[in-house]
Amino acid sequence: MTPPPPTERRGIFTPELLDRCISCGFCLPACPTYSLTGEETSSPRGRINLMRAIETGQLAVDDPTVVEESSFCLGCRACEPVCPAGVQYGALLEEWRDELWHEGRRPLKLRPLLWAVDAPARVRLMGVPRRHAKGAGERPASASLMLGCFERVLYPRVSRSARKLDPKLRVPSGQGCCGALHAHNGELERGNELARELGEALPGTIVTTSGGCSAHLASVLGPERVKELSQWLAGRSSTEPAKPAEARLRIGFQDSCHARNGLGVWKEPRELIATVGEYVELSSAAACCGAAGTYAILRPEDSARVLDRHLDEIAEADLDVLAVANPGCYRQLQQGVKRRKLRTRVLHLAELLAGER
Repeated sequence: MTPPPPTERRGIFTPELLDRCISCGFCLPACPTYSLTGEETSSPRGRINLMRAIETGQLAVDDPTVVEESSFCLGCRACEPVCPAGVQYGALLEEWRDELWHEGRRPLKLRPLLWAVDAPARVRLMGVPRRHAKGAGERPASASLMLGCFERVLYPRVSRSARKLDPKLRVPSGQGCCGALHAHNGELERGNELARELGEALPGTIVTTSGGCSAHLASVLGPERVKELSQWLAGRSSTEPAKPAEARLRIGFQDSCHARNGLGVWKEPRELIATVGEYVELSSAAACCGAAGTYAILRPEDSARVLDRHLDEIAEADLDVLAVANPGCYRQLQQGVKRRKLRTRVLHLAELLAGER
């Protein structure tokens, strides 16, 4: 039930964002956590009603249900494309966590992660032992390749593959974090500040290999400044993916939630994949895999429950390759496939298109 219109607000949420929800329920079937529980409070509509109760003082910020649901939400934004009222749920979730997760209430596992990427020097130091992409590219730069924070450590071949696909991309050495990790986990202003700093450090169009980073940067710097890799490649006729393998590979794809739901990018990666193999659409491709940024670290059991459906479909489809467009999805699905002992290889879209198989 929707709370009555408030007479006084606490100023936690932006009124235009919070008031837009009409509680129609179109978001319910799109929400992964509602699908798991069937509980109203674990749906976007239910959580927005919790936000309204917080805003009007009917619930305390540290109410147990409030604390649980702010953490249980994946933040995948699957509710946004199906919402007839255009509710910006992702922005509301960021404001919610900004109020709830500050200072002493921030989950302990988050603190070292946020500290590690808070300063550009620390981010660069993490990547020193790894062979991520480097290079000046063309001058003056029309586009710069953004090196992901943890991606440059865990998957350095991704940035090298992206630059192989477009050697003209510059890779400035002084770049730090885009701020998405902060913005999604209770430090919204710091996240926006880091995005602006990165925008100043990277000349021209910013090309990213992470859907989550793309959506955050686009929200701060504007979508005209930021392109997810498949967007960039699809718009450049001079880019040629690697030649298809002699045996035509069966290739599936896992959408980046933020790229699909936040930026509307989903056709481009599928069209590119079809140039190097047989594209196989999985019904779970557009649904969150359970990685959800820090979610797999903060709530590993719930994350695994969300992932199970994906692994079942991958096994049934007997894929040669599953392509991803986000480092969190990469880690999540790679570990899941290994645990299930499936023959499918998990690769980033950049690696697949560059022929790194």
